[in-house]
Amino acid sequence: MGFPGNKHRVASATALAALGGLLAVFAGRSPEPAPPPPEPQAPDVPPAPAPPPQLPPEEVLDTAERLLTPPTGDAPELDCNQARKIVAQARTNLAVAAEQVDREKLAKAVSDWLDPHGLWSVAPDAPILRALTETDIAADLEASPGSGPCVAADAVGIALAEWVGDLRTNLQSARATARRAQQPKLRFDLASATPFEDGTVTRKAHDLARLLGQRLGTLEASYGPDLEPFSVAASDRLVPAIEPRRWSGVVLAAAVRAYVPQIDPHGAWAPLDEEASIYDIDLEVDPPPRLWGEMTRTVVGIRIDEGAKAPLRDGDVVLRIGSLPIGGMSVEQANQLSFVPHGHTTRVTVLRADQARPLELEIDAHVDLLSTPPSGVAATGLFTSRVGYGEGETLVVKVPDVPDDLGERLMATLAPDEDDKPVGILLDLRGNGGGSTEGALSAIGVFLPGAPLFPMRRRDGEISVDRAPRLPADSVWTGPVAALVDGDSASAAEMIAGALAAYRRGPILGGRTYGKGCAQEYLDDESGVGVLRLTTLVFCLPDGSPVQRVGVMPHVALGLPAGVDREESLPRAPNTWRGPDVRVQDLVQEVPWPEHGGRLGNAGDPVIGRALRALGTSRVSARGVPGSRSSGR
Repeated sequence: MGFPGNKHRVASATALAALGGLLAVFAGRSPEPAPPPPEPQAPDVPPAPAPPPQLPPEEVLDTAERLLTPPTGDAPELDCNQARKIVAQARTNLAVAAEQVDREKLAKAVSDWLDPHGLWSVAPDAPILRALTETDIAADLEASPGSGPCVAADAVGIALAEWVGDLRTNLQSARATARRAQQPKLRFDLASATPFEDGTVTRKAHDLARLLGQRLGTLEASYGPDLEPFSVAASDRLVPAIEPRRWSGVVLAAAVRAYVPQIDPHGAWAPLDEEASIYDIDLEVDPPPRLWGEMTRTVVGIRIDEGAKAPLRDGDVVLRIGSLPIGGMSVEQANQLSFVPHGHTTRVTVLRADQARPLELEIDAHVDLLSTPPSGVAATGLFTSRVGYGEGETLVVKVPDVPDDLGERLMATLAPDEDDKPVGILLDLRGNGGGSTEGALSAIGVFLPGAPLFPMRRRDGEISVDRAPRLPADSVWTGPVAALVDGDSASAAEMIAGALAAYRRGPILGGRTYGKGCAQEYLDDESGVGVLRLTTLVFCLPDGSPVQRVGVMPHVALGLPAGVDREESLPRAPNTWRGPDVRVQDLVQEVPWPEHGGRLGNAGDPVIGRALRALGTSRVSARGVPGSRSSGR
């Protein structure tokens, strides 16, 4: 697949759960005890007049594409200067000055990233976390490039070489013994089962190493010579025989991955062969085909749990893609391998329950041309329902996330039928964690074509403004609209609801939103070996109302429960910012909802029913965004 360069882009961070989608910009690309006193943060810059908002001309957008880098299967490595360059770049580009990191928390996070298998550093008997705690990895990373060796990483690398060498002896001994033992009848069950623990690792590393060796040896003996190359590849990755200098590089790569989220709760770094892990590729307008949807690692490969692309089947154990064996890979690398470029044919080797030997398959990633194009939810991803409202009906549109092409999807959903035109549109944004800023802009364009929207401020005080696209008149909805939100409505979803309110185009109902008004940018790291996702911007609504740490308050509260998490409780999240009012006053115009006279149909959802009842009886107006004063944080 490829990623377009120099365009606004957002990736939903699934690891951040309720944080929702992350506003982002691809920059320069063509295609994660009381703390010490923090460093002083840059003070909020007083609101400055925004530049005249202009929609960037389409012809200047760089549409070049870069394919995802195929993983090698080896653990990521960085040298000392590479790691320092990436950290310096991250600290320099943040929207606010980076605070001092907590050494103990950093050591724990490095240990987590360092160990993809539960063998090297997080197992109960592993000595590596102690070694990380006793050194100062942060000092290694924060020193200037070229200022000397990374002494902490070197010390941990020496300890790792000795520790993993010991585990390798355990694994290979158990493997050799198992190859001579009586073989089980249920060999496929053994091949498809996972030996790895989810969540907290409780098994000792020596015990896991012996278990892995036993399974590999047993499978070799059961399937014969055909399986031996996959067993060898897996064992070499699970317990690599590499020297301390290279282990130091593995430690530094893990340290950078751990460090960036310590200074930026929405930030991440990933090496190029694992970069898909920090994107939400499903938000793309034309996402690439995937060989599978959900998977589980096994000792020799991955088991497809669901979403297998034919002729693959759910339950198959994938041993190899192209010429690359999968056993022993990290989850991030295995997932990156699941994406295949459009129009390519991929060779895949699998174990299948009803086959005595590994099976070779060819997967065609060409686009399937359907004789009957999908319609409704299948085509737009938007579930709609009509609810009786007075003399007509309201169209309720459930918007679960904000993909790049949300505007096009809404246009298809709202395509006017003059004989059956709804009275109004209710956008159900509850639980919508966000997505793409491109998608938010395009969706707002359906209701506010050409409107200047969100001021975005960088650390140096520079402010830029986006504009909703100008759409053909027959693609614009000019009737009443409203947004239904809750505490899990975040980021791009807050943009949509907040813009409608700021322009008085439609009221907000429900509960206070999550409050994520900061934006991330994707950057090539300056070492040229990976990608950074950094919080580089704070944005506000078109009338200057803050979103960050504040959220958007509804005009009509419906007594919804608060979200489990909120941006304001997130450590080191950027401060609140109230910005300039960039609205064009000619576009600030209320489109009132008609009264329904108590005549409402069954919505099937009591919250939607209460929202529609409020719209028709309270005659709510969208006069600005209520209750969105700066918190001063």
